[in-house]
Amino acid sequence: MQTIWLGGAEWLAVLRIGLGLWWLESWRHKDRKGWFERGTGIAWAADIAGKHRWGVVRTGFRRVVEPRPKLIAYVVVYAELALGLGLVTGFLTPVALVAGLLLNLLYLVLMIHDWAEQGQNAMMALISFVALFAMAWQTWSLDAALGLFL
Repeated sequence: MQTIWLGGAEWLAVLRIGLGLWWLESWRHKDRKGWFERGTGIAWAADIAGKHRWGVVRTGFRRVVEPRPKLIAYVVVYAELALGLGLVTGFLTPVALVAGLLLNLLYLVLMIHDWAEQGQNAMMALISFVALFAMAWQTWSLDAALGLFL
């Protein structure tokens, strides 16, 4: 593989770190007080799920999220933080990539009719997929320093 400036493994690390920074930005700009105290994030998602044309989305949301909105709010917000930190530092990278891919796919399905969000979720899912199968933790990562996932 020929590349400019960096080698292929380094460019994959840049992609992994960039994805991690994207997750950290998603976490940073969240109104955590609104999510945790007023339930704004889950209320917004409930509105979308309630109008969703796919019954499985409406039913799944009612069964999984509605009974425990506060817990799910904490899970979503801190999952984004954990994904960002894991990808930027390269710690437990395959786990973070799979979890991020699943979270983006959940977001994608929930907001399938909101085109403003689809580009971000599709691109983040694609980056996760590429970074996972290209083993983007081989360079500039704690996983490589610790000899994990080689």
